[in-house]
Amino acid sequence: MNVGRSYRLREFLLWTRRELYLLMILGIVPVCLYELAGWRWLAIPWTVVALIGTATALIVSFNNTQTYARTVEAQQVWTGILSSSKAWGLMSRDYLKDPEAARQLVNRHLAWVTVLRYQMRRSRAWESTNRATNAEYQSFYDVPEKENTLEAELARYLEADELRGVLASRNKATQLLAHQSRAIRGLFDSGKIVINFFIEMEKSIKELLDHQGRSERLKNFPYPRQYATINSFFIRLFCILLPLGMLKEFDALHRVWLVIPFSVMISWMYTSLQQVGESTENPFEGGANDVPIAQIARMIEIEVLELLGETDLPTLRRPKNNIIL
Repeated sequence: MNVGRSYRLREFLLWTRRELYLLMILGIVPVCLYELAGWRWLAIPWTVVALIGTATALIVSFNNTQTYARTVEAQQVWTGILSSSKAWGLMSRDYLKDPEAARQLVNRHLAWVTVLRYQMRRSRAWESTNRATNAEYQSFYDVPEKENTLEAELARYLEADELRGVLASRNKATQLLAHQSRAIRGLFDSGKIVINFFIEMEKSIKELLDHQGRSERLKNFPYPRQYATINSFFIRLFCILLPLGMLKEFDALHRVWLVIPFSVMISWMYTSLQQVGESTENPFEGGANDVPIAQIARMIEIEVLELLGETDLPTLRRPKNNIIL
């Protein structure tokens, strides 16, 4: 997530320069063939281009609206996890008379948050972070999940035996919540918490499972490929036809070479919107515009530990080039 005032134009041009190079070629070649080689038949009616451009604009608008909605939902899910984590910290502190048992419940919860953010950062075939443009831009910021291993992070919160069991499981986040439920049941059976407190904490675990399920749905089910494909197809078709439709218009003004800058500028608007939509489509993949789940996890750790009376607290992560994940 960019926490600065805005992206600089230099950064945006750097990010989109590969498309700009291609658009310049698409503009230069037909103009040279039309003007220098005399291929007047290359020109097509402007009405055709205008109709395709209108349809493309509608498709791009629909695509970006839907991908933005996915990012908004991801923000809602993780702010919900933040609120539920604070509630869990309060219940662990106030419902239990044993501070050590409360600390174990909190540590296991922090392990769950850690596992969930690592699961959200796993690569998927449809994600765009491995594309040349985005992979290159990743040098401008840090992805915390790529700096440390999951095992090293979990070792801060879990005992060795539990850590091995969690790492061997298929869905580690679900396994941790299962351990949490078992621990609460053990506390109830031993008389350390009363039944109404036990029920409230089980409800809290169900709420965390709901948050996890919504987060996993956004991660594992992409924006429908049919819409993404047709969006890309129409934009490329429009960019190819645009300079052909502008040839006669500028030739009538005896300024046919102006087709190049104007076609590049208009096409760049469409391709940039497509690129922005693709980078917004998957809010956990590790892109510069992702939901800052590592920062939210750090906020959870700080606030929950503070509720337990801890004074040696970690610090919030610092943005790099105004980008924080």
